[in-house]
Amino acid sequence: MTEIGLGLQSDKAPGDYARLAAAAEEHGIDVISVFGDLLYQPPVVPLLEMAAATSRVRLGAACWNPFTTHPYELAGQLAALDRLSGGRAYCGLARGTWLGALGVSQARPVAQLREAVALIRALLSGSADGVEGDLFPLAAGTTLRYPLPDVVPPFLVGTWGAQTAALAGEVADELKVGGSANPAMVGVMREWTAVGARRAGRPDDAVGIVVGAVTVVDEDGAAARARARTEVAMYLAVVAGLDPTVTLPDGLLPEVTARVDAGDSEGAGRLVPDEVLDLFAFSGTPEQVAVQAQLLVDAGASRVEFGTPHGLTDDRGVELIGTRVLPLLHR
Repeated sequence: MTEIGLGLQSDKAPGDYARLAAAAEEHGIDVISVFGDLLYQPPVVPLLEMAAATSRVRLGAACWNPFTTHPYELAGQLAALDRLSGGRAYCGLARGTWLGALGVSQARPVAQLREAVALIRALLSGSADGVEGDLFPLAAGTTLRYPLPDVVPPFLVGTWGAQTAALAGEVADELKVGGSANPAMVGVMREWTAVGARRAGRPDDAVGIVVGAVTVVDEDGAAARARARTEVAMYLAVVAGLDPTVTLPDGLLPEVTARVDAGDSEGAGRLVPDEVLDLFAFSGTPEQVAVQAQLLVDAGASRVEFGTPHGLTDDRGVELIGTRVLPLLHR
């Protein structure tokens, strides 16, 4: 059965996360993720708030960044989330983007992610064997001094790339393609993760494929799609070139980028054709969004994640996803 998730940006006021999470859980959402985007609040803050307000949904960051926070610290945050949520945490990791603004280099991203997973897993399992590594070694005999999870939480790796997808096939439980609503990417990622899964002696389908993107749902479908166009324009330049199945209209990306850089995101969004919008966002009426999500379910996605802003308002968007979109899905 395909899970349905919500992805939240960490830009809200205290109390908002608890309210939205409780509503999402009531409406039947399975997983709630918090983005770890650059310059937003660290994901652990809203995650802990939501853990206290819910009892069933899985919770995690999609994704934490081991280039800006040492995996030792991430292990501690994950352990706290898992304990407060009663074992509902998952650990999402990704290399992220735009880190040059902070002077953070990413010279060996696949190695860094591999070693981060190994270190976090060793610490939370209580192993005293240590971990060999060039970037994140762990000396033998080094163990944490607080209660550990009964079971090490599952790992998710976020990526658009073949090499990191293969790494996910080796070491992760899930892979997330962020900023996509394109069913074709499920098959692409299944092929790429299978490469790593075979190296590790795992089944080809050992890793679930999660697909998530900006979502704007409202009874006023035109208004929802207009809002989604503005949101998509701001990240289209980052993700459009990463999708090997998409060919954009000539000149679209430079013009959209130029308008975004000039501060005209709405104007940039108006340039995005319907067929492009539907590859990089869920938008429109509940019925339109359900059709888009069903295509991903049918393509074999293990989870469809509806991302911020959800609707013309947060609360109404979550309500419509739960009460109008989910009942239409066959999963």
